[in-house]
Amino acid sequence: MAGNLQVRVAGRPTGIPQAEHFAIVDGDVPAVGAGEILVRNLFLSVEPAMRGWLADRSNYADPIAIGSVMRALAVAEVIESRASGFARGDRVLGWFGWQVFAAAGPAAVIRTIGDPDLPPSLALGVLGLNGVTALLGLEKVGRPVVGETVVVSTAAGAVGSAVGQIAKRLGCRTVGIAGGAEKVAICREEFGYDAAIDYRAPGFEAALAAACPRGADVYFDNTAGPISDAVHRHLALNARIVICGTASVASWDPAPAGPRVERTLLTRRASMGGFVVLDHMDEFNAASARLAQWVREGKLNYREEIVDGIEHCPDAIADLYAGRNFGKRLIRLEKRA
Repeated sequence: MAGNLQVRVAGRPTGIPQAEHFAIVDGDVPAVGAGEILVRNLFLSVEPAMRGWLADRSNYADPIAIGSVMRALAVAEVIESRASGFARGDRVLGWFGWQVFAAAGPAAVIRTIGDPDLPPSLALGVLGLNGVTALLGLEKVGRPVVGETVVVSTAAGAVGSAVGQIAKRLGCRTVGIAGGAEKVAICREEFGYDAAIDYRAPGFEAALAAACPRGADVYFDNTAGPISDAVHRHLALNARIVICGTASVASWDPAPAGPRVERTLLTRRASMGGFVVLDHMDEFNAASARLAQWVREGKLNYREEIVDGIEHCPDAIADLYAGRNFGKRLIRLEKRA
């Protein structure tokens, strides 16, 4: 039985996924097996990490097969349940893909959304993978200390904006790097960065040096590339670098040539570590609860950019990498809270 619009992978991109790498098809509404739930997706997430999931070789997740529904997190409502612990009407966050309906077992569900006072869409952003990445990545790899300077790239983005605010809560001085005057203003005015710098403007590195007179103690890196090369030249002694994303690099096949960081790490006695939140899912619910309380208290701001209709999915990843979004990009499948 048709009636389930799906976004399927139509081709393997070599760089940033474009609209032509996807196809929207009318698939069947799945049958619900024993121990499964049937959900109707309400909000679909768009993640920079999707580029890696579509790559022709595995990085930290297996590549998505051609012809498969695009892997994605979604906020959904349970329509039918044959699984213990789930009831019709429950709202859940899980790996349900870019489609309207999905049948899944409990392992696909990250959590039941139990914050009726907060918009359910936040489970995909500041209370979801983005916010939890910011919180746990900063604490586990960045290890900031009161009074230190924390530098964040893509500082107006869904992860970066949370990193800056959490670092401020921990007593740090924050420096955000963003692209364009509007995003720089958002960093300062909405997310409370002590300094914000436009990497596209002339004199970027001079502005970075002025903003970090004693160097960067923690660098939360969402970009790699020339932005990070500049920050590396201004690391403080014993600095910590959190590698969270590589948004500025269009393709890693072949890997781009660039400055070698080993000498900088040696002379600054700095450390660099990668962080993938999927390695820490046992801490997800507790971290999300901490973030939710800060949102309730007005101590953690966020931005969402919501577009209506599954037809916006194929362009969504390319828009992220082009910097066209302001806030967490979400696809809404029906207009309801």
